[in-house]
Amino acid sequence: MYQVIIVDDEAKIRNGIAGLFPWSQLGFEIAGCFSNGKAAYEYTLANHVDLILSDIRMPIMDGLELSEKLLEKKDIKIIFFSGYQDFEYVRRALRTGVVDYLLKPVKYDDLVDCLTRIRDRLNRETHTAPAREEENLSYYEKIISLVKNYLDTDYQNATLEQAARLVNLSPNYLSRIMKEHSDVNFSDYLLKTRMENAARMLKDIGYKQYEIADRVGYDNPKNFSRAFHQYFHMTPSQYRKSNGADHDYGGIS
Repeated sequence: MYQVIIVDDEAKIRNGIAGLFPWSQLGFEIAGCFSNGKAAYEYTLANHVDLILSDIRMPIMDGLELSEKLLEKKDIKIIFFSGYQDFEYVRRALRTGVVDYLLKPVKYDDLVDCLTRIRDRLNRETHTAPAREEENLSYYEKIISLVKNYLDTDYQNATLEQAARLVNLSPNYLSRIMKEHSDVNFSDYLLKTRMENAARMLKDIGYKQYEIADRVGYDNPKNFSRAFHQYFHMTPSQYRKSNGADHDYGGIS
């Protein structure tokens, strides 16, 4: 079992997350719950931890400071959950290796999906030869890795300009790096991330199609439907029906 700790200054949230999710079925075990980053950090010094779920704004030591102090412990994955959708939070979080950023109130399915991805990642790292450490990556690989992590985490609001700010480059230069040194350019990777997440949510009848459009970065549901059709060669409604989840009263065809 992978060891998890939960960090939030609200006991109701800590206990709710600890008791609500099928941790053991997902391959995790709750090792402890803490009310601030300082207590959590001290625990990691003496105990093995694989994953931390942490709020950002907390007394004594907040989540960002905790992630910065854990920067050298690259084997610990961190998920932030916060009621604040602020790019500067996302930017600082990504720079310290945070692997996901969820907005409160956290949906059950979103957290389960996130934990499943992290479990699979931990399995790969545990059972295969480790990839080269990030510090050994080339300059371009580091840039591309950081940008892709940003797009995977904040695909709803992601822009080339914000990604360029994240890595302290001009938008044009970043675009050129992605085109010349990656297997996919910036816009194609963002589209891929948005469409794959949209497809995942379409399989869940709890999401209305207009909600999905907004969650993957489309203000206009018709633009989302058009982009989805071009990517998957079927409309969102057709995709949902083909996956047995066609009871949607918020359809946009």
